[in-house]
Amino acid sequence: MQCVDCVREGSRTQPVARTRFGAPAQSGRPVVTWTLLGLCVLVYVGQLANPLVTRELAFVGVWAGVEPWRMLTTAFVHSPQSLLHILFNMYILFAFGPVLEQALGRAKFAATYLLCAVGGSAGVLLLASPDPGWRVPVVGASGAIFGLLFLFVVLALRQGTVPTSLLVMIGINLALPFFVGGIAWQAHVGGAITGAAVGGLLVLTSATGRSPEAVRRRALAWPALAGVLVLILLLSGLRLWQVMGPAAFGWA
Repeated sequence: MQCVDCVREGSRTQPVARTRFGAPAQSGRPVVTWTLLGLCVLVYVGQLANPLVTRELAFVGVWAGVEPWRMLTTAFVHSPQSLLHILFNMYILFAFGPVLEQALGRAKFAATYLLCAVGGSAGVLLLASPDPGWRVPVVGASGAIFGLLFLFVVLALRQGTVPTSLLVMIGINLALPFFVGGIAWQAHVGGAITGAAVGGLLVLTSATGRSPEAVRRRALAWPALAGVLVLILLLSGLRLWQVMGPAAFGWA
């Protein structure tokens, strides 16, 4: 027989199996995925009830300097006139989110999703025409979703194979804005580039085992993600300054 304290102490010293990205190698509920899904649905209901929700959370390029949080909040609002918009994005999140969350761990997966959302907004600033592109409200999680898809592609390439059906789906959705109006393809491209970059950095900083070298290598993942965020914000800020000058940040 063993006392409760002895069992607890013994469990602390036992090694924990981890993925290449430092996440515990065990199945569990995709808490982050379900939380993101729930937030998007909750905000969508709020949009239907009060149009002010869309107006306050949507991304508008000319306001990015004085209200930078819109670069993130836009990923949680969708077009109230199109149920298909939110259904498609939530389906992709439902299909790929749990797999990526288990591989990366909850914290890295959440950070990656939010980074890709911001990257999608940055894509609008960097690729869209300031007039009228920066004056049109942009909504949707598409930037973040495309980021997850391209992240999945990078990780799949690391394993040596990419599902053909996934590549076909990505290709169709990248081409769709050229045939259907009202789609901010710049956000798709921005999110996709961010997701691919994050995937590449996570692969470079991945390692198995508990050796000091493996631990140090995995520890570089967070500084790498922070560097991506800094680069996105820097490029966005420079673009705003180039087009609008100090007025972009409310300094004039």
